[in-house]
Amino acid sequence: MSDSRLGAEVKIDFSRIKRDIAELSKIGRRSEVDPGLYRMAFTDADMEGKRWLLNRIEEADLLPVSDGAGNIFGKIIPEGPAAKKPSVLVGSHIDTVPCAGTLDGSLGVVIGLECLRAIRASGVPLARPLELVAFSDEEGRFGAMFGSEAFCGFISPSRLRERDLEGISLSEAMLSQGLDPSAALDAARPRGTVDSYLELHIEQGPVLDSAGEQVGIVENITGLFKWQVRLVGDANHAGTTPMEMRNDAFIGLADFAHEISRILEENGGEHSRATIGTAQILPGSANTVPGMVEFSLDVRDTSEAILEELKNAFRKALSAIARRRKLKFEFDELSSIKPIDADARLVENLEDCAKNLGLRYRRMPSGAAHDAQMLARIAPMGMIFTPSRGGRSHSPEEWTSWEDMEAGARLCLEVLLKRVQDPKDLI
Repeated sequence: MSDSRLGAEVKIDFSRIKRDIAELSKIGRRSEVDPGLYRMAFTDADMEGKRWLLNRIEEADLLPVSDGAGNIFGKIIPEGPAAKKPSVLVGSHIDTVPCAGTLDGSLGVVIGLECLRAIRASGVPLARPLELVAFSDEEGRFGAMFGSEAFCGFISPSRLRERDLEGISLSEAMLSQGLDPSAALDAARPRGTVDSYLELHIEQGPVLDSAGEQVGIVENITGLFKWQVRLVGDANHAGTTPMEMRNDAFIGLADFAHEISRILEENGGEHSRATIGTAQILPGSANTVPGMVEFSLDVRDTSEAILEELKNAFRKALSAIARRRKLKFEFDELSSIKPIDADARLVENLEDCAKNLGLRYRRMPSGAAHDAQMLARIAPMGMIFTPSRGGRSHSPEEWTSWEDMEAGARLCLEVLLKRVQDPKDLI
């Protein structure tokens, strides 16, 4: 691959990308019979993955750095005044959900690493520093996107008290790996030192694969809110309590589940999503009328105004059902993330480069949250998607074809060259 403006030859070595994916996919595998990866944040496997990445960074003659949040960096610092310019960042994360596939997050880090290796080996002059980054705990063992939030200066000491599903706090997990939790508060990058952020990620959905397209150019990233909802009625004997005299909490949940499609149609938009992902019926006895149900509600959209309207609509629907069924309605908001737009100039850069490379592409939203969502609050952000075969993700069946990975790598490299070589293209 060459940059026609400067005549510099910069080539991706795709065999190294394949090798890196194969090596990283061995870290966190528990047994030969279980194909999933278990590289959750601040576990032994996660730390082994970080050490693996630091070794690859050193081998590539990049500057290896880690910060107090456990984020890993590999840097190319140009000589002279350019060294003090804001940096271009490229990366993603290498932590996983339990029983994960090999590409979620990791593909963006591996391709970012190869782009830096290729640029470093070419000797092309850089107008500003270029950095690879692998952020900690994007997947949410302790609440999601801890590393990028720390990098952007969005955490406080209370964040370190977040606990995982087993009751282990973030501080405890970091201490168990020899890390000082309080150092995460010093991980914030000073404002004005980041020129832009580019993230390559698998789509985690079926759109690109079903359309036969090679890459997606993300225009915006969904916002979301997550509620833990409780409908409380009266537990009673299943045989002796007449139907008309029951305050059945499960019937309230059933009513609400049927309301979701209507609410999305009336109050949502093209990109609205709502999911009840977990539900518990209490006391959980076959011969007892349910006295309480507790369930999750995950709602997403790329418009902040629509999300707010959906909040109100779901709250009103639950309140009405509770009144009609003589139930008590309670909920806790577990998380709330605002939607964010990708930088318009970076979207244009990505589209121009995709056209120049002859790639089949589309502009599209991201229905999943990413570290890019945090970075967009401090610097221009762009995202590249590669197709997910069958739309599968967060499972061992997650995969992108080698050809589509290479297409994404070529686009990533081309845009990075634009950002770091020609000052006229910089924001």
